[in-house]
Amino acid sequence: MAQEKKVEDPDRGMDVTPAPPRLWSTHCDEEVLLRLSRHGPGHETPMTIPELFQESVERFGAYPALASKNGKKWDTLTFSQYYEACRKAARSFIKLGLQRFHGVGILGSNSPEWVIGAISAILAGGLCVGIYTTNSADACQYVIKHARLNILLVENDQQLQKILSIPPDKMETVKAIVQYKLPLEESIRNLYSWHDFMELGNAIPNVQLDRIILSQKANQCAILIYTSGTTGNPKGVMLSHDNITWTAGALGQELYLGHASGLQNTVVSYLPLSHISAQMMDIWISIKVGGLTFFAQPDALRGTLLYTLQEVKPTVFLGVPRVWEKMQENIKENVSKSSSLRKKAFTWAKMLGLKVNTKRMLGKQDIPMNYRMAKALVFTKVRTFLGLDNCQFFFSGAAPLSQDVSEFFLSLDIPIGEIYGMSETSGPHSVSTKNSYRVLSCGKVLNGCRNMLYQQNKDGVGEVCMWGRHVFMGYLDMEDATLEVLDGDGWLHSGDMGRMDNQDFLYITGRIKEILITAGGENVPPIPIETLVKEKIPIISNAVLVGDKAKFLSMLLTLKCETDQMSGEPLDKLSAEAINFCRTLGSTAVTVSDIVKLRDPLIYTAIQCGIDIVNQEAISDAQRIRKWLILEKDFSIQGGELGPTSKLRRRIITQKYRLQIDSMYL
Repeated sequence: MAQEKKVEDPDRGMDVTPAPPRLWSTHCDEEVLLRLSRHGPGHETPMTIPELFQESVERFGAYPALASKNGKKWDTLTFSQYYEACRKAARSFIKLGLQRFHGVGILGSNSPEWVIGAISAILAGGLCVGIYTTNSADACQYVIKHARLNILLVENDQQLQKILSIPPDKMETVKAIVQYKLPLEESIRNLYSWHDFMELGNAIPNVQLDRIILSQKANQCAILIYTSGTTGNPKGVMLSHDNITWTAGALGQELYLGHASGLQNTVVSYLPLSHISAQMMDIWISIKVGGLTFFAQPDALRGTLLYTLQEVKPTVFLGVPRVWEKMQENIKENVSKSSSLRKKAFTWAKMLGLKVNTKRMLGKQDIPMNYRMAKALVFTKVRTFLGLDNCQFFFSGAAPLSQDVSEFFLSLDIPIGEIYGMSETSGPHSVSTKNSYRVLSCGKVLNGCRNMLYQQNKDGVGEVCMWGRHVFMGYLDMEDATLEVLDGDGWLHSGDMGRMDNQDFLYITGRIKEILITAGGENVPPIPIETLVKEKIPIISNAVLVGDKAKFLSMLLTLKCETDQMSGEPLDKLSAEAINFCRTLGSTAVTVSDIVKLRDPLIYTAIQCGIDIVNQEAISDAQRIRKWLILEKDFSIQGGELGPTSKLRRRIITQKYRLQIDSMYL
């Protein structure tokens, strides 16, 4: 039995046994107390990420694990090859001087190199630290310093130049940079190509790596996930080995994801792996269940995702709300070009689909005879068009899915289950599955986790608080911030308001910090109002309610438009759906400028009519929209209004458009 480590107490001048681990820590080299249940789910034996991977290789070694496009063909790695590549890269990290609990920063699009870099950093005793590709040089420099990064993996010369623009004295911990895609256009000291990097590890014996792997514990930090930093500097969310391995197992079981020995599950990796939901689905669950991960093109979110889905036909698909909204727009655009007979068939099938799936939701399985016809004529064709013909599991995460989008897909026999959680819960806290599904609900809390609604009001709405092995260790070097979200009993306070129905379905009703408080003291949750505006006015792309501490509410609106396929920047040209909307009103507008600069009376009148309809549904006069304006450009990730997963960044928006907002209160 190993001896207990003793440290010197400077006040007493003697050796003392260190304090036992707590539920939380703000130091990445400390251990925490695991939140094990006494029995049942949550009581499973803890394991490290290397142990999870080794177990996976033993079970699924010959199965394909990673696939990436090389010209017209897909290059694949089996689980055995994948593991060996990770071990080789881990030895290279050791050779480059990666220190225990120091970070490897990964700045680039999803690829086998991204994933191999992430896992090998952990095998070598370091921390995996994803950096968003949209980060500025300043934002990268903050992560480099805060996470004490020893090594940086960058995708290409564009990302490399961003790093090289940072003054060397701001990157004192960085020992080497690896560029994992060619061409390598710089020739500087300690810069390596992926090939040369992988060869470095040959000098390090396997036994040296094995010693490091064996020294790792399930209650130690393995991954840092940086929040988007919409309020102040980003926080480094410390996730332990157990956070990752237990949550991957619990979610895989909850979703009924079978192991590779049956039908192998496949996913398309396209959402940024720096975000925990993508990482959990594309890396950790895939390892746990022996799934195959296909990597989409770097421009997937700018239009090529659909082609990858059509080629790969995944069995599991996770989209953020914006992706599902784009798919909805594509379907509507396709239908608008169809014959009147096909349009009628589509409308009939949708009505039948919504009726049948609503009954299914309530546990009724009586399927009418004409349902098969609707499936053959419409549902199957829609799935094929989306590349989801083999898909068994449809999910949405990172932000709430609107009722309009949810019901649209439900009517087409595509029930989208919402996954609710945070970086601080290793991704999921509750999930909707085929067997536990309600529109607008986030499903049920993961088995082995607990939920509490703090300070419930008379309607049963309270702050969602969480407990379980998915709850993070703490924020790196931020004790005050950690203790703001973790209470004395270890419950994680989410900042989200929610309620539970009598069948234990969780519904999120708003976010505490997003609540607008008018000058009259009325609390207004913005999301339901914004969602309704987008539903009632089909030309609207984004709607942001403003009016905190003001006498009345106003709204910023953007119009649906096309995007630049290369940069992802919104263009001035209206989308096909928006142009169709204009034509039905008799407007000849084809650009955003046509509408905004000339204040197109037909479009402005139609928008006001939509706002009036929304106002009629307001629960009080204080929740009515009094003024609105259309911005000249839609929101984007590049513009800073949307986060990496296309989530609205309200604080940034209110700062950026302060003049426009102020103009509505003159």
